[in-house]
Amino acid sequence: MRPRFAAVCLALTAGIGGIALAPTADAAHHQSASLSVARLMKAPGFNAGGTWSIYQSNVLIATLTVTQDAQGNLTGTASKSGSSATGTIEQGFVDGNYIYFVIPWSDGTRGRYIGSLGADRHLSGVSTDLAHPTSQAT
Repeated sequence: MRPRFAAVCLALTAGIGGIALAPTADAAHHQSASLSVARLMKAPGFNAGGTWSIYQSNVLIATLTVTQDAQGNLTGTASKSGSSATGTIEQGFVDGNYIYFVIPWSDGTRGRYIGSLGADRHLSGVSTDLAHPTSQAT
């Protein structure tokens, strides 16, 4: 018996910080199952644990405190600079050299962050406001 895998639909997004893969709108309803299947294929390539900052092209800076387990799953908390908005990482993981997480912020926004680890050991990628998918920052 062959296992059935959900199709993964990705769009290649280029930004100032580099290139990242992001699920297309058509893949939104398959996103959770697809990401789980994809994670089974690759082990974490780096440990994203610690406290770090996200510098976005829209001038937003977020500070994250992250813990990563042996399977690459991420948990942690976040805060936006210049505001009282906080959030908790959900659906977060490292897969090979890619990182993915979603933060539902206390100000009502919900951000999806997808990036990759470059040869320079810096993460770069794209953030998307899930309530307004055309609102993105690198």
